Amino acid sequence: MNPITNIKNQNKLNERELALGIAGDLSKSWHKTYKNSAWVYVGGLPYELSEGDLITVFSQWGEVININMVRDRKTGKSKGFCFLCYQDQRSTVLAVDNMNGITLLKRILRVDHVDEYKVPKYREDADEETKRLWEEGCAPKPIYIPPPDEEALKRKEEEKKKYFEKVAPLGKLDDEMKKARKDLKKKKRKEKKEKRRSKRRMKKEKKLAALDPEGDWKSKQKLMDKLVDDKDLYGVNEHFNFGKKIEEKDEKVFNARPDFEKADYRTIEIWKIIREQEKAEKIKRGESILPFEEGAAYLPSRFKRDG
Repeated sequence: MNPITNIKNQNKLNERELALGIAGDLSKSWHKTYKNSAWVYVGGLPYELSEGDLITVFSQWGEVININMVRDRKTGKSKGFCFLCYQDQRSTVLAVDNMNGITLLKRILRVDHVDEYKVPKYREDADEETKRLWEEGCAPKPIYIPPPDEEALKRKEEEKKKYFEKVAPLGKLDDEMKKARKDLKKKKRKEKKEKRRSKRRMKKEKKLAALDPEGDWKSKQKLMDKLVDDKDLYGVNEHFNFGKKIEEKDEKVFNARPDFEKADYRTIEIWKIIREQEKAEKIKRGESILPFEEGAAYLPSRFKRDG
């Protein structure tokens, strides 16, 4: 039978199962007849594809354990069909339903179940790679983890015992932590209750003040103490701190004469530049730049010296 007609007939079977609502139920599907075989036939392959390419394409439906690509004995070129084996038989159903009839590199693939797969005869003229595939397959090998050493486990247990003997018992620490958590929870609950009570009191006092604006002076004083802050009345001033600690601010002294013995070269050069700028400003104003003589008393410019 023509492979294209085979593909069409297979697709008709799938469409019929979808219409009847049987799709997905393997006990009623036509795939049930191939439940004992995990091999799949793939035909219509492009000739340039290798075993690795086919594994990457078909591994999206399950883990491929073995592959047998039929090749020419003389040339070694593929004949355009192969046989695939999956680890799980249910992967064959997915591969047949999804890959049958698709186009791969401008060629239509035909994917179908294999009821009884015949193992190829062992040939001595075959390549080493093909022999390895026939014998071992292409599935990844399990990683061997060596069993743990009993002496090393005993040492670890002894180290743990010594460590726990040095550390304080965990029971006491747990009790202390539980008590601390309970105390914190109690404090938080008390704070929340106090906030709620203060809000309720404020609402009551505001209502009374709105009803009787010329009321008792005590209630007004309470409102003022709660609503108005000291900064709103007196402003930000150091004289109205009322016993609060005054933070001493370090006043920055600009253009301080550096200690030439301890100062860095950069600070000395900066100081010299600033001094030259000050001298230039004094010259513009008409002031003298000359230093004072030793023993001469300083007099301001408004006093005239005699003689």
